[in-house]
Amino acid sequence: MKYLELISRNPEQTQKLGIRIGELAIAGDTILLVGNLGTGKTCLTQGITWGLGIKDYALSPSFILVRELYGRLPLYHIDLYRLDHLEEITDLGLDDYLYGDGICVIEWAEKGLNLLPIENLLIHINYLSDTERSFQFQPHGKRYTEITAQLKDLSLNS
Repeated sequence: MKYLELISRNPEQTQKLGIRIGELAIAGDTILLVGNLGTGKTCLTQGITWGLGIKDYALSPSFILVRELYGRLPLYHIDLYRLDHLEEITDLGLDDYLYGDGICVIEWAEKGLNLLPIENLLIHINYLSDTERSFQFQPHGKRYTEITAQLKDLSLNS
């Protein structure tokens, strides 16, 4: 499967999509989020946290860079927005998170694609209207192809 596109018509549907991703997540998963400001990266991450059984609210970690949240699995919510150079990303020492016992959700992942695991689930999020978003899932590796296949039949309307 090259990619899958799903359309969310509101934040609740975006969170529902995230919940399903969180339910499917296993230790070591890396989810890369790419999209302009306000497209729903943090909203999707909120759903992922709920799918992992995490009660905390996933805030954008823009000023912290990494937030750790704990549920069925640890969630490492990483935000590369404020970083401008690959050296800054390298200096963060993300390996403990990327190859740890939790899952990584990385916002603004395009800033560090060359430094992140080759196998990942890359999600491009685009505006369609004030409330509608397009989520394009690009799986890289067998594990992520399986996740994407399980999302294919997800109904966001119910």
